[in-house]
Amino acid sequence: MPTFRRIVLSLVALPLVFCNATAQNIASVDSGYAALDRFLKGLQSLQSDFVQTVQDSHDQVVDKSSGTLTIKRPGKFRWDYAKRHAQVIVSDGARIWLYDPELEQVTIRNVDQTLNGTPAALLSGDSRTGQDTLRDSFEVEHVEQRDGMTVINLSPKRADTDFKLVQLALKGEQLVAMSLTDKLAQTTLLQFTKFKRNAFLSDATFKLTAPKGVDVIDNSSTNAQK
Repeated sequence: MPTFRRIVLSLVALPLVFCNATAQNIASVDSGYAALDRFLKGLQSLQSDFVQTVQDSHDQVVDKSSGTLTIKRPGKFRWDYAKRHAQVIVSDGARIWLYDPELEQVTIRNVDQTLNGTPAALLSGDSRTGQDTLRDSFEVEHVEQRDGMTVINLSPKRADTDFKLVQLALKGEQLVAMSLTDKLAQTTLLQFTKFKRNAFLSDATFKLTAPKGVDVIDNSSTNAQK
């Protein structure tokens, strides 16, 4: 479904932090695992503004948008796109709601019906298995130190995943940027600002009630909203 592609298709115009390393910048794989563990340890929730850039396999920017990202682990996330096209994508760990104000439509799907390899899903973990998706599904391949940040390249442990490369730029316990490369050589870059770690978030944040007069297409097995 095209509207879901905005958060699923990946790889992007990489920022300076993801450029090629010099010998002086390269760090050990163990330091990458340590940085990843520091970031994930005790992480219960996060909130951040973001700018998202999508680039196709020919290095052409096909979409640029911005908004806010909210995550509550495990499994709950919310994207609020403000620019260019308003859109809300919410998951309570079992279902995903997508609200498109322009189409006046809400679509509901089960999480297992949807391509679950979105950036938010990777950061939020899997509510069904209890796995930490990043740590359990990817291994550290390459690590760089630059400008006070640790840049980590992660490759999937399994061949049937959506992405062939995930890159994280971490500064202490803060996530600065995240880039994802899919098997079609498309990229998504997310750059984060106003990052807040472990703020209190109500579970109600991760459910969506369709506005009055909006069409609802419920493809979930629970048919929770009509």
